Amino acid sequence: MSDKEQPESEELVKVEKLTSNSREINTIVKVVSKSEVRNVTGRDYSVHRVLDALVGDETGCVYLTLWDDNIDKINEEATLRITNGYINLFRGNMRLNIGKYGSFQLLKEKPITEVNTENNLSDKRYEQERREYGGRRYGDRRGYQQRRNYQQRRRY
Repeated sequence: MSDKEQPESEELVKVEKLTSNSREINTIVKVVSKSEVRNVTGRDYSVHRVLDALVGDETGCVYLTLWDDNIDKINEEATLRITNGYINLFRGNMRLNIGKYGSFQLLKEKPITEVNTENNLSDKRYEQERREYGGRRYGDRRGYQQRRNYQQRRRY
């Protein structure tokens, strides 16, 4: 899809406007640097390659997490158009992710000449919200005797 075919509703967001709850992010960023590749074990016990790339625009920068094949597609100084990305917190720091519903494309033109590395959103610590899981809590479990007593109290 070329730039002329982009939908009008797809508004580009500047890096400084990103928050820890940002979703459906469409932005253009320049790759400043790439970290070393790490091997991590996934939930399904498969090994994946992962690295963090510092990306940004004239308003600020943030770390972009790249997985497996995407690592080799991106070089330093490249300009990316990220579509449908999202922010998550990794150890309290913001990370920009592409995810399985997002995408990126390398741009030939370079609309970003300089990146503001002074405003690194990934350096700031954010309070992570605790995840709420459905179902009963551990302390909520009732054995047979407790359920029986509870039911008897309800009858009167």
